[in-house]
Amino acid sequence: MQNYVQGAWRAWLQEEGVSDNLKGLSQAQLQVRYWYNEELVSRNFLIPGSLAIIMALTGTLLTALVISREWERGTMEALMSTPVRISELILGKMIPYFFFGMFSFGMSVCVAILFYHVPFRGTWLLLGLVSSVFLFTSLGLGLLISAIARNQFVAAQAAQVTAFLPAFILSGFIFEISSMPWPIQMLSYILPARYYVSSLQTLFLVGDVWSLLLFNMLPMAVIGSIYFYFSVRITVKRLD
Repeated sequence: MQNYVQGAWRAWLQEEGVSDNLKGLSQAQLQVRYWYNEELVSRNFLIPGSLAIIMALTGTLLTALVISREWERGTMEALMSTPVRISELILGKMIPYFFFGMFSFGMSVCVAILFYHVPFRGTWLLLGLVSSVFLFTSLGLGLLISAIARNQFVAAQAAQVTAFLPAFILSGFIFEISSMPWPIQMLSYILPARYYVSSLQTLFLVGDVWSLLLFNMLPMAVIGSIYFYFSVRITVKRLD
């Protein structure tokens, strides 16, 4: 932007240089001010986004692998023979990993603040709320993968393709979304990590911007509900 302004000013001076009144004018001098990350420390921007990668792996990969292993070992047969409903079965599998994911996230946040000195300008309550919504989405995706795959190898590959790689490449964590091709930008709108990375960077570097955070939580909640719905629909109480 600075080069563009100086180039436009230089071109205007050349066009109007015939006027005696414009002789001796210097080029535009810009004073740059950086908001939120004043010291331009890259870790202040990257570490909050990396927390989304940790949550995606914890929620999706572990859930998909563990439940797929139960299908392989046949331990799901005992659960299928009980009168428990499918929705109750899925909730029973989701709740322990929800608390495990939140515990690992809390430890990651403490490491980011205490050891890497990343500033945190939001509130812990709102951070936990946003993270809970994203973890619900990741767990729903892991349950959906395990319901379809029922094999640890296939579940691991599916989790890598559907959770880790999109969260790493298409969420804005490494590459700016606005610089991507238009079809890729449209694809990123259906990825929960896009909204979560933006929320984390806002909470750490800016603070509680409710208008942005509520806008990000709504799509994550909708996507997570869709994952949970299809997990319930696909999982049936028979072994074929």
